Order: sequence, then C-alpha cells, then structure tokens
Amino acid sequence: MKLLNNLTVRVLIAITLGILTGYFFPETATKLKPLGDLFINLIKMVIAPIIFLTIVLGISNMGDLKKVGRVGGKALLYFEIVTTAALIIGLVVANLIRPGEGVQTGAVQGGDVSQYAEKGKGMDWGEFFLHIVPSNAVKAFAEGDILQVLVFSILFGVGLTRMGDKGQPLIQTFERLSRVFFNILNVVMVLAPLGAFGGMAFTIGKYGLATLLPLAKLMGTVYTTMILFIFVVLNLILRYYKVSLWAVLKFIKEELLIVLGTSSSESALPQVMDKLESLGCSRSVVGLVIPAGYSFNLDGTTIYLVMATVFLAQVFGVDLTLGQELTIIGILMVTSKGAAGVTGSGFIVLASTLTAVQVIPVEGLALLLGVDRFMSEARSITNIIGNTVATIFIANNEGEFDRRKYNRVLGREEEEVLTNYKY
Repeated sequence: MKLLNNLTVRVLIAITLGILTGYFFPETATKLKPLGDLFINLIKMVIAPIIFLTIVLGISNMGDLKKVGRVGGKALLYFEIVTTAALIIGLVVANLIRPGEGVQTGAVQGGDVSQYAEKGKGMDWGEFFLHIVPSNAVKAFAEGDILQVLVFSILFGVGLTRMGDKGQPLIQTFERLSRVFFNILNVVMVLAPLGAFGGMAFTIGKYGLATLLPLAKLMGTVYTTMILFIFVVLNLILRYYKVSLWAVLKFIKEELLIVLGTSSSESALPQVMDKLESLGCSRSVVGLVIPAGYSFNLDGTTIYLVMATVFLAQVFGVDLTLGQELTIIGILMVTSKGAAGVTGSGFIVLASTLTAVQVIPVEGLALLLGVDRFMSEARSITNIIGNTVATIFIANNEGEFDRRKYNRVLGREEEEVLTNYKY
C-alpha cells in the first residue's frame, strides 16, 4: 500500500489501465477524453499566475536589469543553436533511413486535412511575432497565452525593480501568493493519474494500435531520432557542466509520465519550473527560460516537422535537392517557433511549410492523422526535456546554479560528483 502513495507508481498504473481500456473497450475509452481534458484545464488554470509570479520575483530579486537582458539574450541564442541542430539531425536521419519509401498512400486511412491546409496557407508569421506583445494583459492571462504573459511579466518585474525599497511590500505579497498557487498545484496533482488514464484510454480507443502498422517505420524513426537527440546532444550539453542527464530525468520522471499520459507538455510546465528551482537553478533563470522555451525551444516538434516533411516527399516520390532541403531547414527555423502558439499547431505549421516548399502535396497530411497523437507524446516529452536542459545550462553559465543544492537533492556528496563523476 505504501507503494501506491508514490505518484510515479500511480501514474504508471493509470497509463497501463488506459492502454488496456482503449484496446479492449474502445467505445467506452473514447468517452473518457474529458478526464484528460479536466486535468489539463486544472493545470492551465495555474500556469499563467505561476509564470507571472516566478518571473516577477526572479527579476526583482536579481536587481540588475542588465543581467535580465543578458540571460534572455543567452537563452534565445541557445534556443536557435539547439533547435537548428535538431533540424539537421532530423533531416540527416530521415534521408538515411528513408521511412517514406514503400508506403502506399492507399494503404493508410486518410482524413480531412482541408482545415489545416487552409490555415497553413493563410498563416502570417509576421503577425505571429507581432502577437508576442499583448494588447491586453488581462486577456493574455484569461487565454493562457504563455508568451504574452512572459512579456508582460518581464515588464512588470522591471517596473517593480525600479521602485527599489518601495516595492518590497508588494514583493513580499507576491512571495505569499506564489506559495498559495504552488499549494493549489500540489492539490491538483492528486488527479494526475486520472488525467493520464483518460488521455491514454482516449488515444488508444480512438486511433487504435492497428493504425500504427502502416507507418510503423516512420514512428520508429522519429522515436529513435528523439532518443538519440536527448541522450547524445542534450547529454553532451549537460556534461559540459558535470550535470548528469540521467539523474535529472529520474528527478522529473513524474512529470514525464504525466506528459506521456496526457500528450501535453503544458500538463507538467509548472511542476518542472518548481523542480528546477529545488534542483539548484535560480528563480530568475527558471522564470525566463522555461516560458520562452515553450515557444522558441521546441526540439521534439522541430525534429518531427522536418522528418514528416521529408517522409511525405519520399512517399510521393519527390526527390528533394540539397537546395530544397536547405530551404526546408530555413523555413522550419521560423515556422517551428510558432508551433506552441497555434491551435492544431503541428498540422498547421507542417501545412504552412509544405505550402512554402511547393513541391510536396499538402493533402499528404492525411497520411499522418492516425499516428500524430502517438507521436505527439514523443514530441511533448522531448520538448520538456529540452527546456529542462536549457534552463540548467543557462543557470550554470550565469553562475546561478546551486551545486550544493543539486547534490543534496539528488542524494550524492559534492566531492563524489566532482571527482568521480562517470558519464
């Protein structure tokens, strides 16, 4: 019974039951989607206030506004370098394994993709970047627009910092409010197994494991590429500062399982921010990097988008030239940045990319409908791991990483880690 008190165990059991329910009772399972949606909505309810309070308190405690700009600049540079690396890796692997060869378009049950195609053609990416600045701060909070909340929070934190000592009473109030919202989050997390069960049961029940067979090679290629990206690229990034990727993954395993069950990186966003603080990253770095990374550092989504594009080219027999592949990388360097801020983002961004390339039929998106939900789990997990690694890297680079706290939280002695660290 003590084992059931562990959230990780409860979520694992819930995911297993969800898979079994979806497989054996598909009609019932498709009706369980509200359970997953309920949990995600409860998390979304506290995301905006937690991000706002974390950023404002982080900036006000930092005190140095030049440092705020430096951290933000480093984060954006890091995001661009790592997501470009993800694009190149995805492109190389897709060309080597060629998952689209031999796939018959008639063998895969298609669907209506006209809505995505139309939205993709009509996307104005200049308007998206203009949308980053909220015209109404209250609306940004009400709609849960993380990027707009980030911008407003930074400006609010800067304004509060400029007040000096006069702002201290408000800072103390925000400290208390922050504790209240994290207490709410702790209460909500009790329902995590229920959300994971409902989300997984719906996915298996609606799409079925049989839909995976025709595109098994694509799924296997995407999953393998993301695993390589995590344990090679991200591992090397953390290794530079003598931080164990495996230890970090074990530390956030509950959040990763929740993302797996719900197929949503939002479902673990506040918890990861809290855990990164307790792991040794300063509040100011966590508050700036995680929300910004949610839109600008989507490693998993980036890998999926480039591999899906090349896959569809292979299916339709389009032999992409080096120039066309470089064009795809250039387009995705822009379009992938908006993936988290658009409803139905994966297909819309992919449709906009295919439209821009103009050599691959947009209708080919129908081939991906059946497996997209399964691949969204890998995308979401890779995205959240990528942002976790980014935060730890920036915190170390800024000297805002408490190594003693890191060693204490992970249950190891500082001397042992620094002198006998094994990779």
